[in-house]
Amino acid sequence: MIGSLAQNRKDIKDPEMRTIYAQSIERMILEGKQIVALDADLMRAIGTYGLWNKYPEQIIECGIAEANMVGVAAGLSSEGFIPFVHTFGCFSARRALDQIFMSCAYAKQNVKILGSDPGVVAALNGGTHTPNEDIAALRAIPEMTIVDICDTVMAAKLLPQIADTHGTFFIRYPRTSIPRVYDESMEFQLGKSVQLRDGKDLTIIASGIEVSEALDAAEVLAQEGIEARVIDMFTIKPLDTDVVEAAAKETGAIVTAENHNVNGGLGSAVAEYLVEHCLVPMERVANMDRFGDVGSLRYLMDEYGLSFRFIVEKAKQVLKRKY
Repeated sequence: MIGSLAQNRKDIKDPEMRTIYAQSIERMILEGKQIVALDADLMRAIGTYGLWNKYPEQIIECGIAEANMVGVAAGLSSEGFIPFVHTFGCFSARRALDQIFMSCAYAKQNVKILGSDPGVVAALNGGTHTPNEDIAALRAIPEMTIVDICDTVMAAKLLPQIADTHGTFFIRYPRTSIPRVYDESMEFQLGKSVQLRDGKDLTIIASGIEVSEALDAAEVLAQEGIEARVIDMFTIKPLDTDVVEAAAKETGAIVTAENHNVNGGLGSAVAEYLVEHCLVPMERVANMDRFGDVGSLRYLMDEYGLSFRFIVEKAKQVLKRKY
């Protein structure tokens, strides 16, 4: 799928991502979908507090009891509802892991789990609240779908599609403002990646907030005569393996970029596929197996090697191995 980039994307001031989530939930309720939004004492944080009084039977406060909340969601699903469950990504992937496995995925329920503030997006929440392992923990659960949202356009287009697709989903979702990537006309298909830029020298496969960084890196590389293809792999599971293999064969080198631990995430998924099907030089931009820390988003992206300049460095390293 070829992507449509927003013009002057760096100058666009979008609403916060939590606003898009709340608007999407309300829109689906008004459309008559059997949506129920559950939260663990974080309605203000994700923007749904204002909906509580308007839709008291569809907006449910579960308190600081994340595992119980997932169990409640599984029960609602068994009665035909479409529950969206929100808490910080660290709590959903750690505290509620057994309930996600047993009550949701194993039981083939229709539960949508929103893990907010993934990786360094946790920022001032601190190291204990930094989910760098959520993809790794959940990718090993059979039949899970894992999505890493990169901007407001994707959020607004994918949330209804996720609601209409049966199964247990984990959605990595920033709460605050993040850079725009896509034009508002863009449409998405779950399980299909998006090519945002073509190139013949290497391919950068990114997800989440790293998509914008990958585009910035490609611009820097182009100034040095290096043409990088950029792929937004927003569905991490199931991986779009056709695109991964085509990129490896056509460009001969891969760099992955993710806001996650280097172990078990997007880079691991891509490497696992390539080592069996099309072995090419590969480098990874990720959190290099460190615990989280506290700071501004930009500070943490530099501290953990996630900003565009690190993608540029890895691109040059992989090209040395290619040639």
